[in-house]
Amino acid sequence: MSADPVSWLMIEPGWHVVDASGERVGKVEAVTGDSNADIFDGLAVATDLLARPKYVPSEQVGTITDGTVQLKLERSAFNALGEYEDPADSVEILHVLSDTHLVSTQGPVWILDGQTI
Repeated sequence: MSADPVSWLMIEPGWHVVDASGERVGKVEAVTGDSNADIFDGLAVATDLLARPKYVPSEQVGTITDGTVQLKLERSAFNALGEYEDPADSVEILHVLSDTHLVSTQGPVWILDGQTI
């Protein structure tokens, strides 16, 4: 008999993470998302004490049961995932395009070979 699925909002650090075949690959270190909007971004999964955690996007998370998260990935695909990076707490403006000319745009402004595009 298998356990009943639970919401991503229930996941806690320390839960076991297993690959698609049920083999343990690590433990949840962090859950990323917006609980107010019910948007699940993904998980930081610690594989051992010295390694940096891997980032698993929510699209690769399969069944979630109490205490265990099963991924849709096999171990080899999990091992190929990139490291988890902490989200920025704030944004710093490093360069202003022009302090003398008003620039209005509906999207990003790019500079290519010295020209604003």
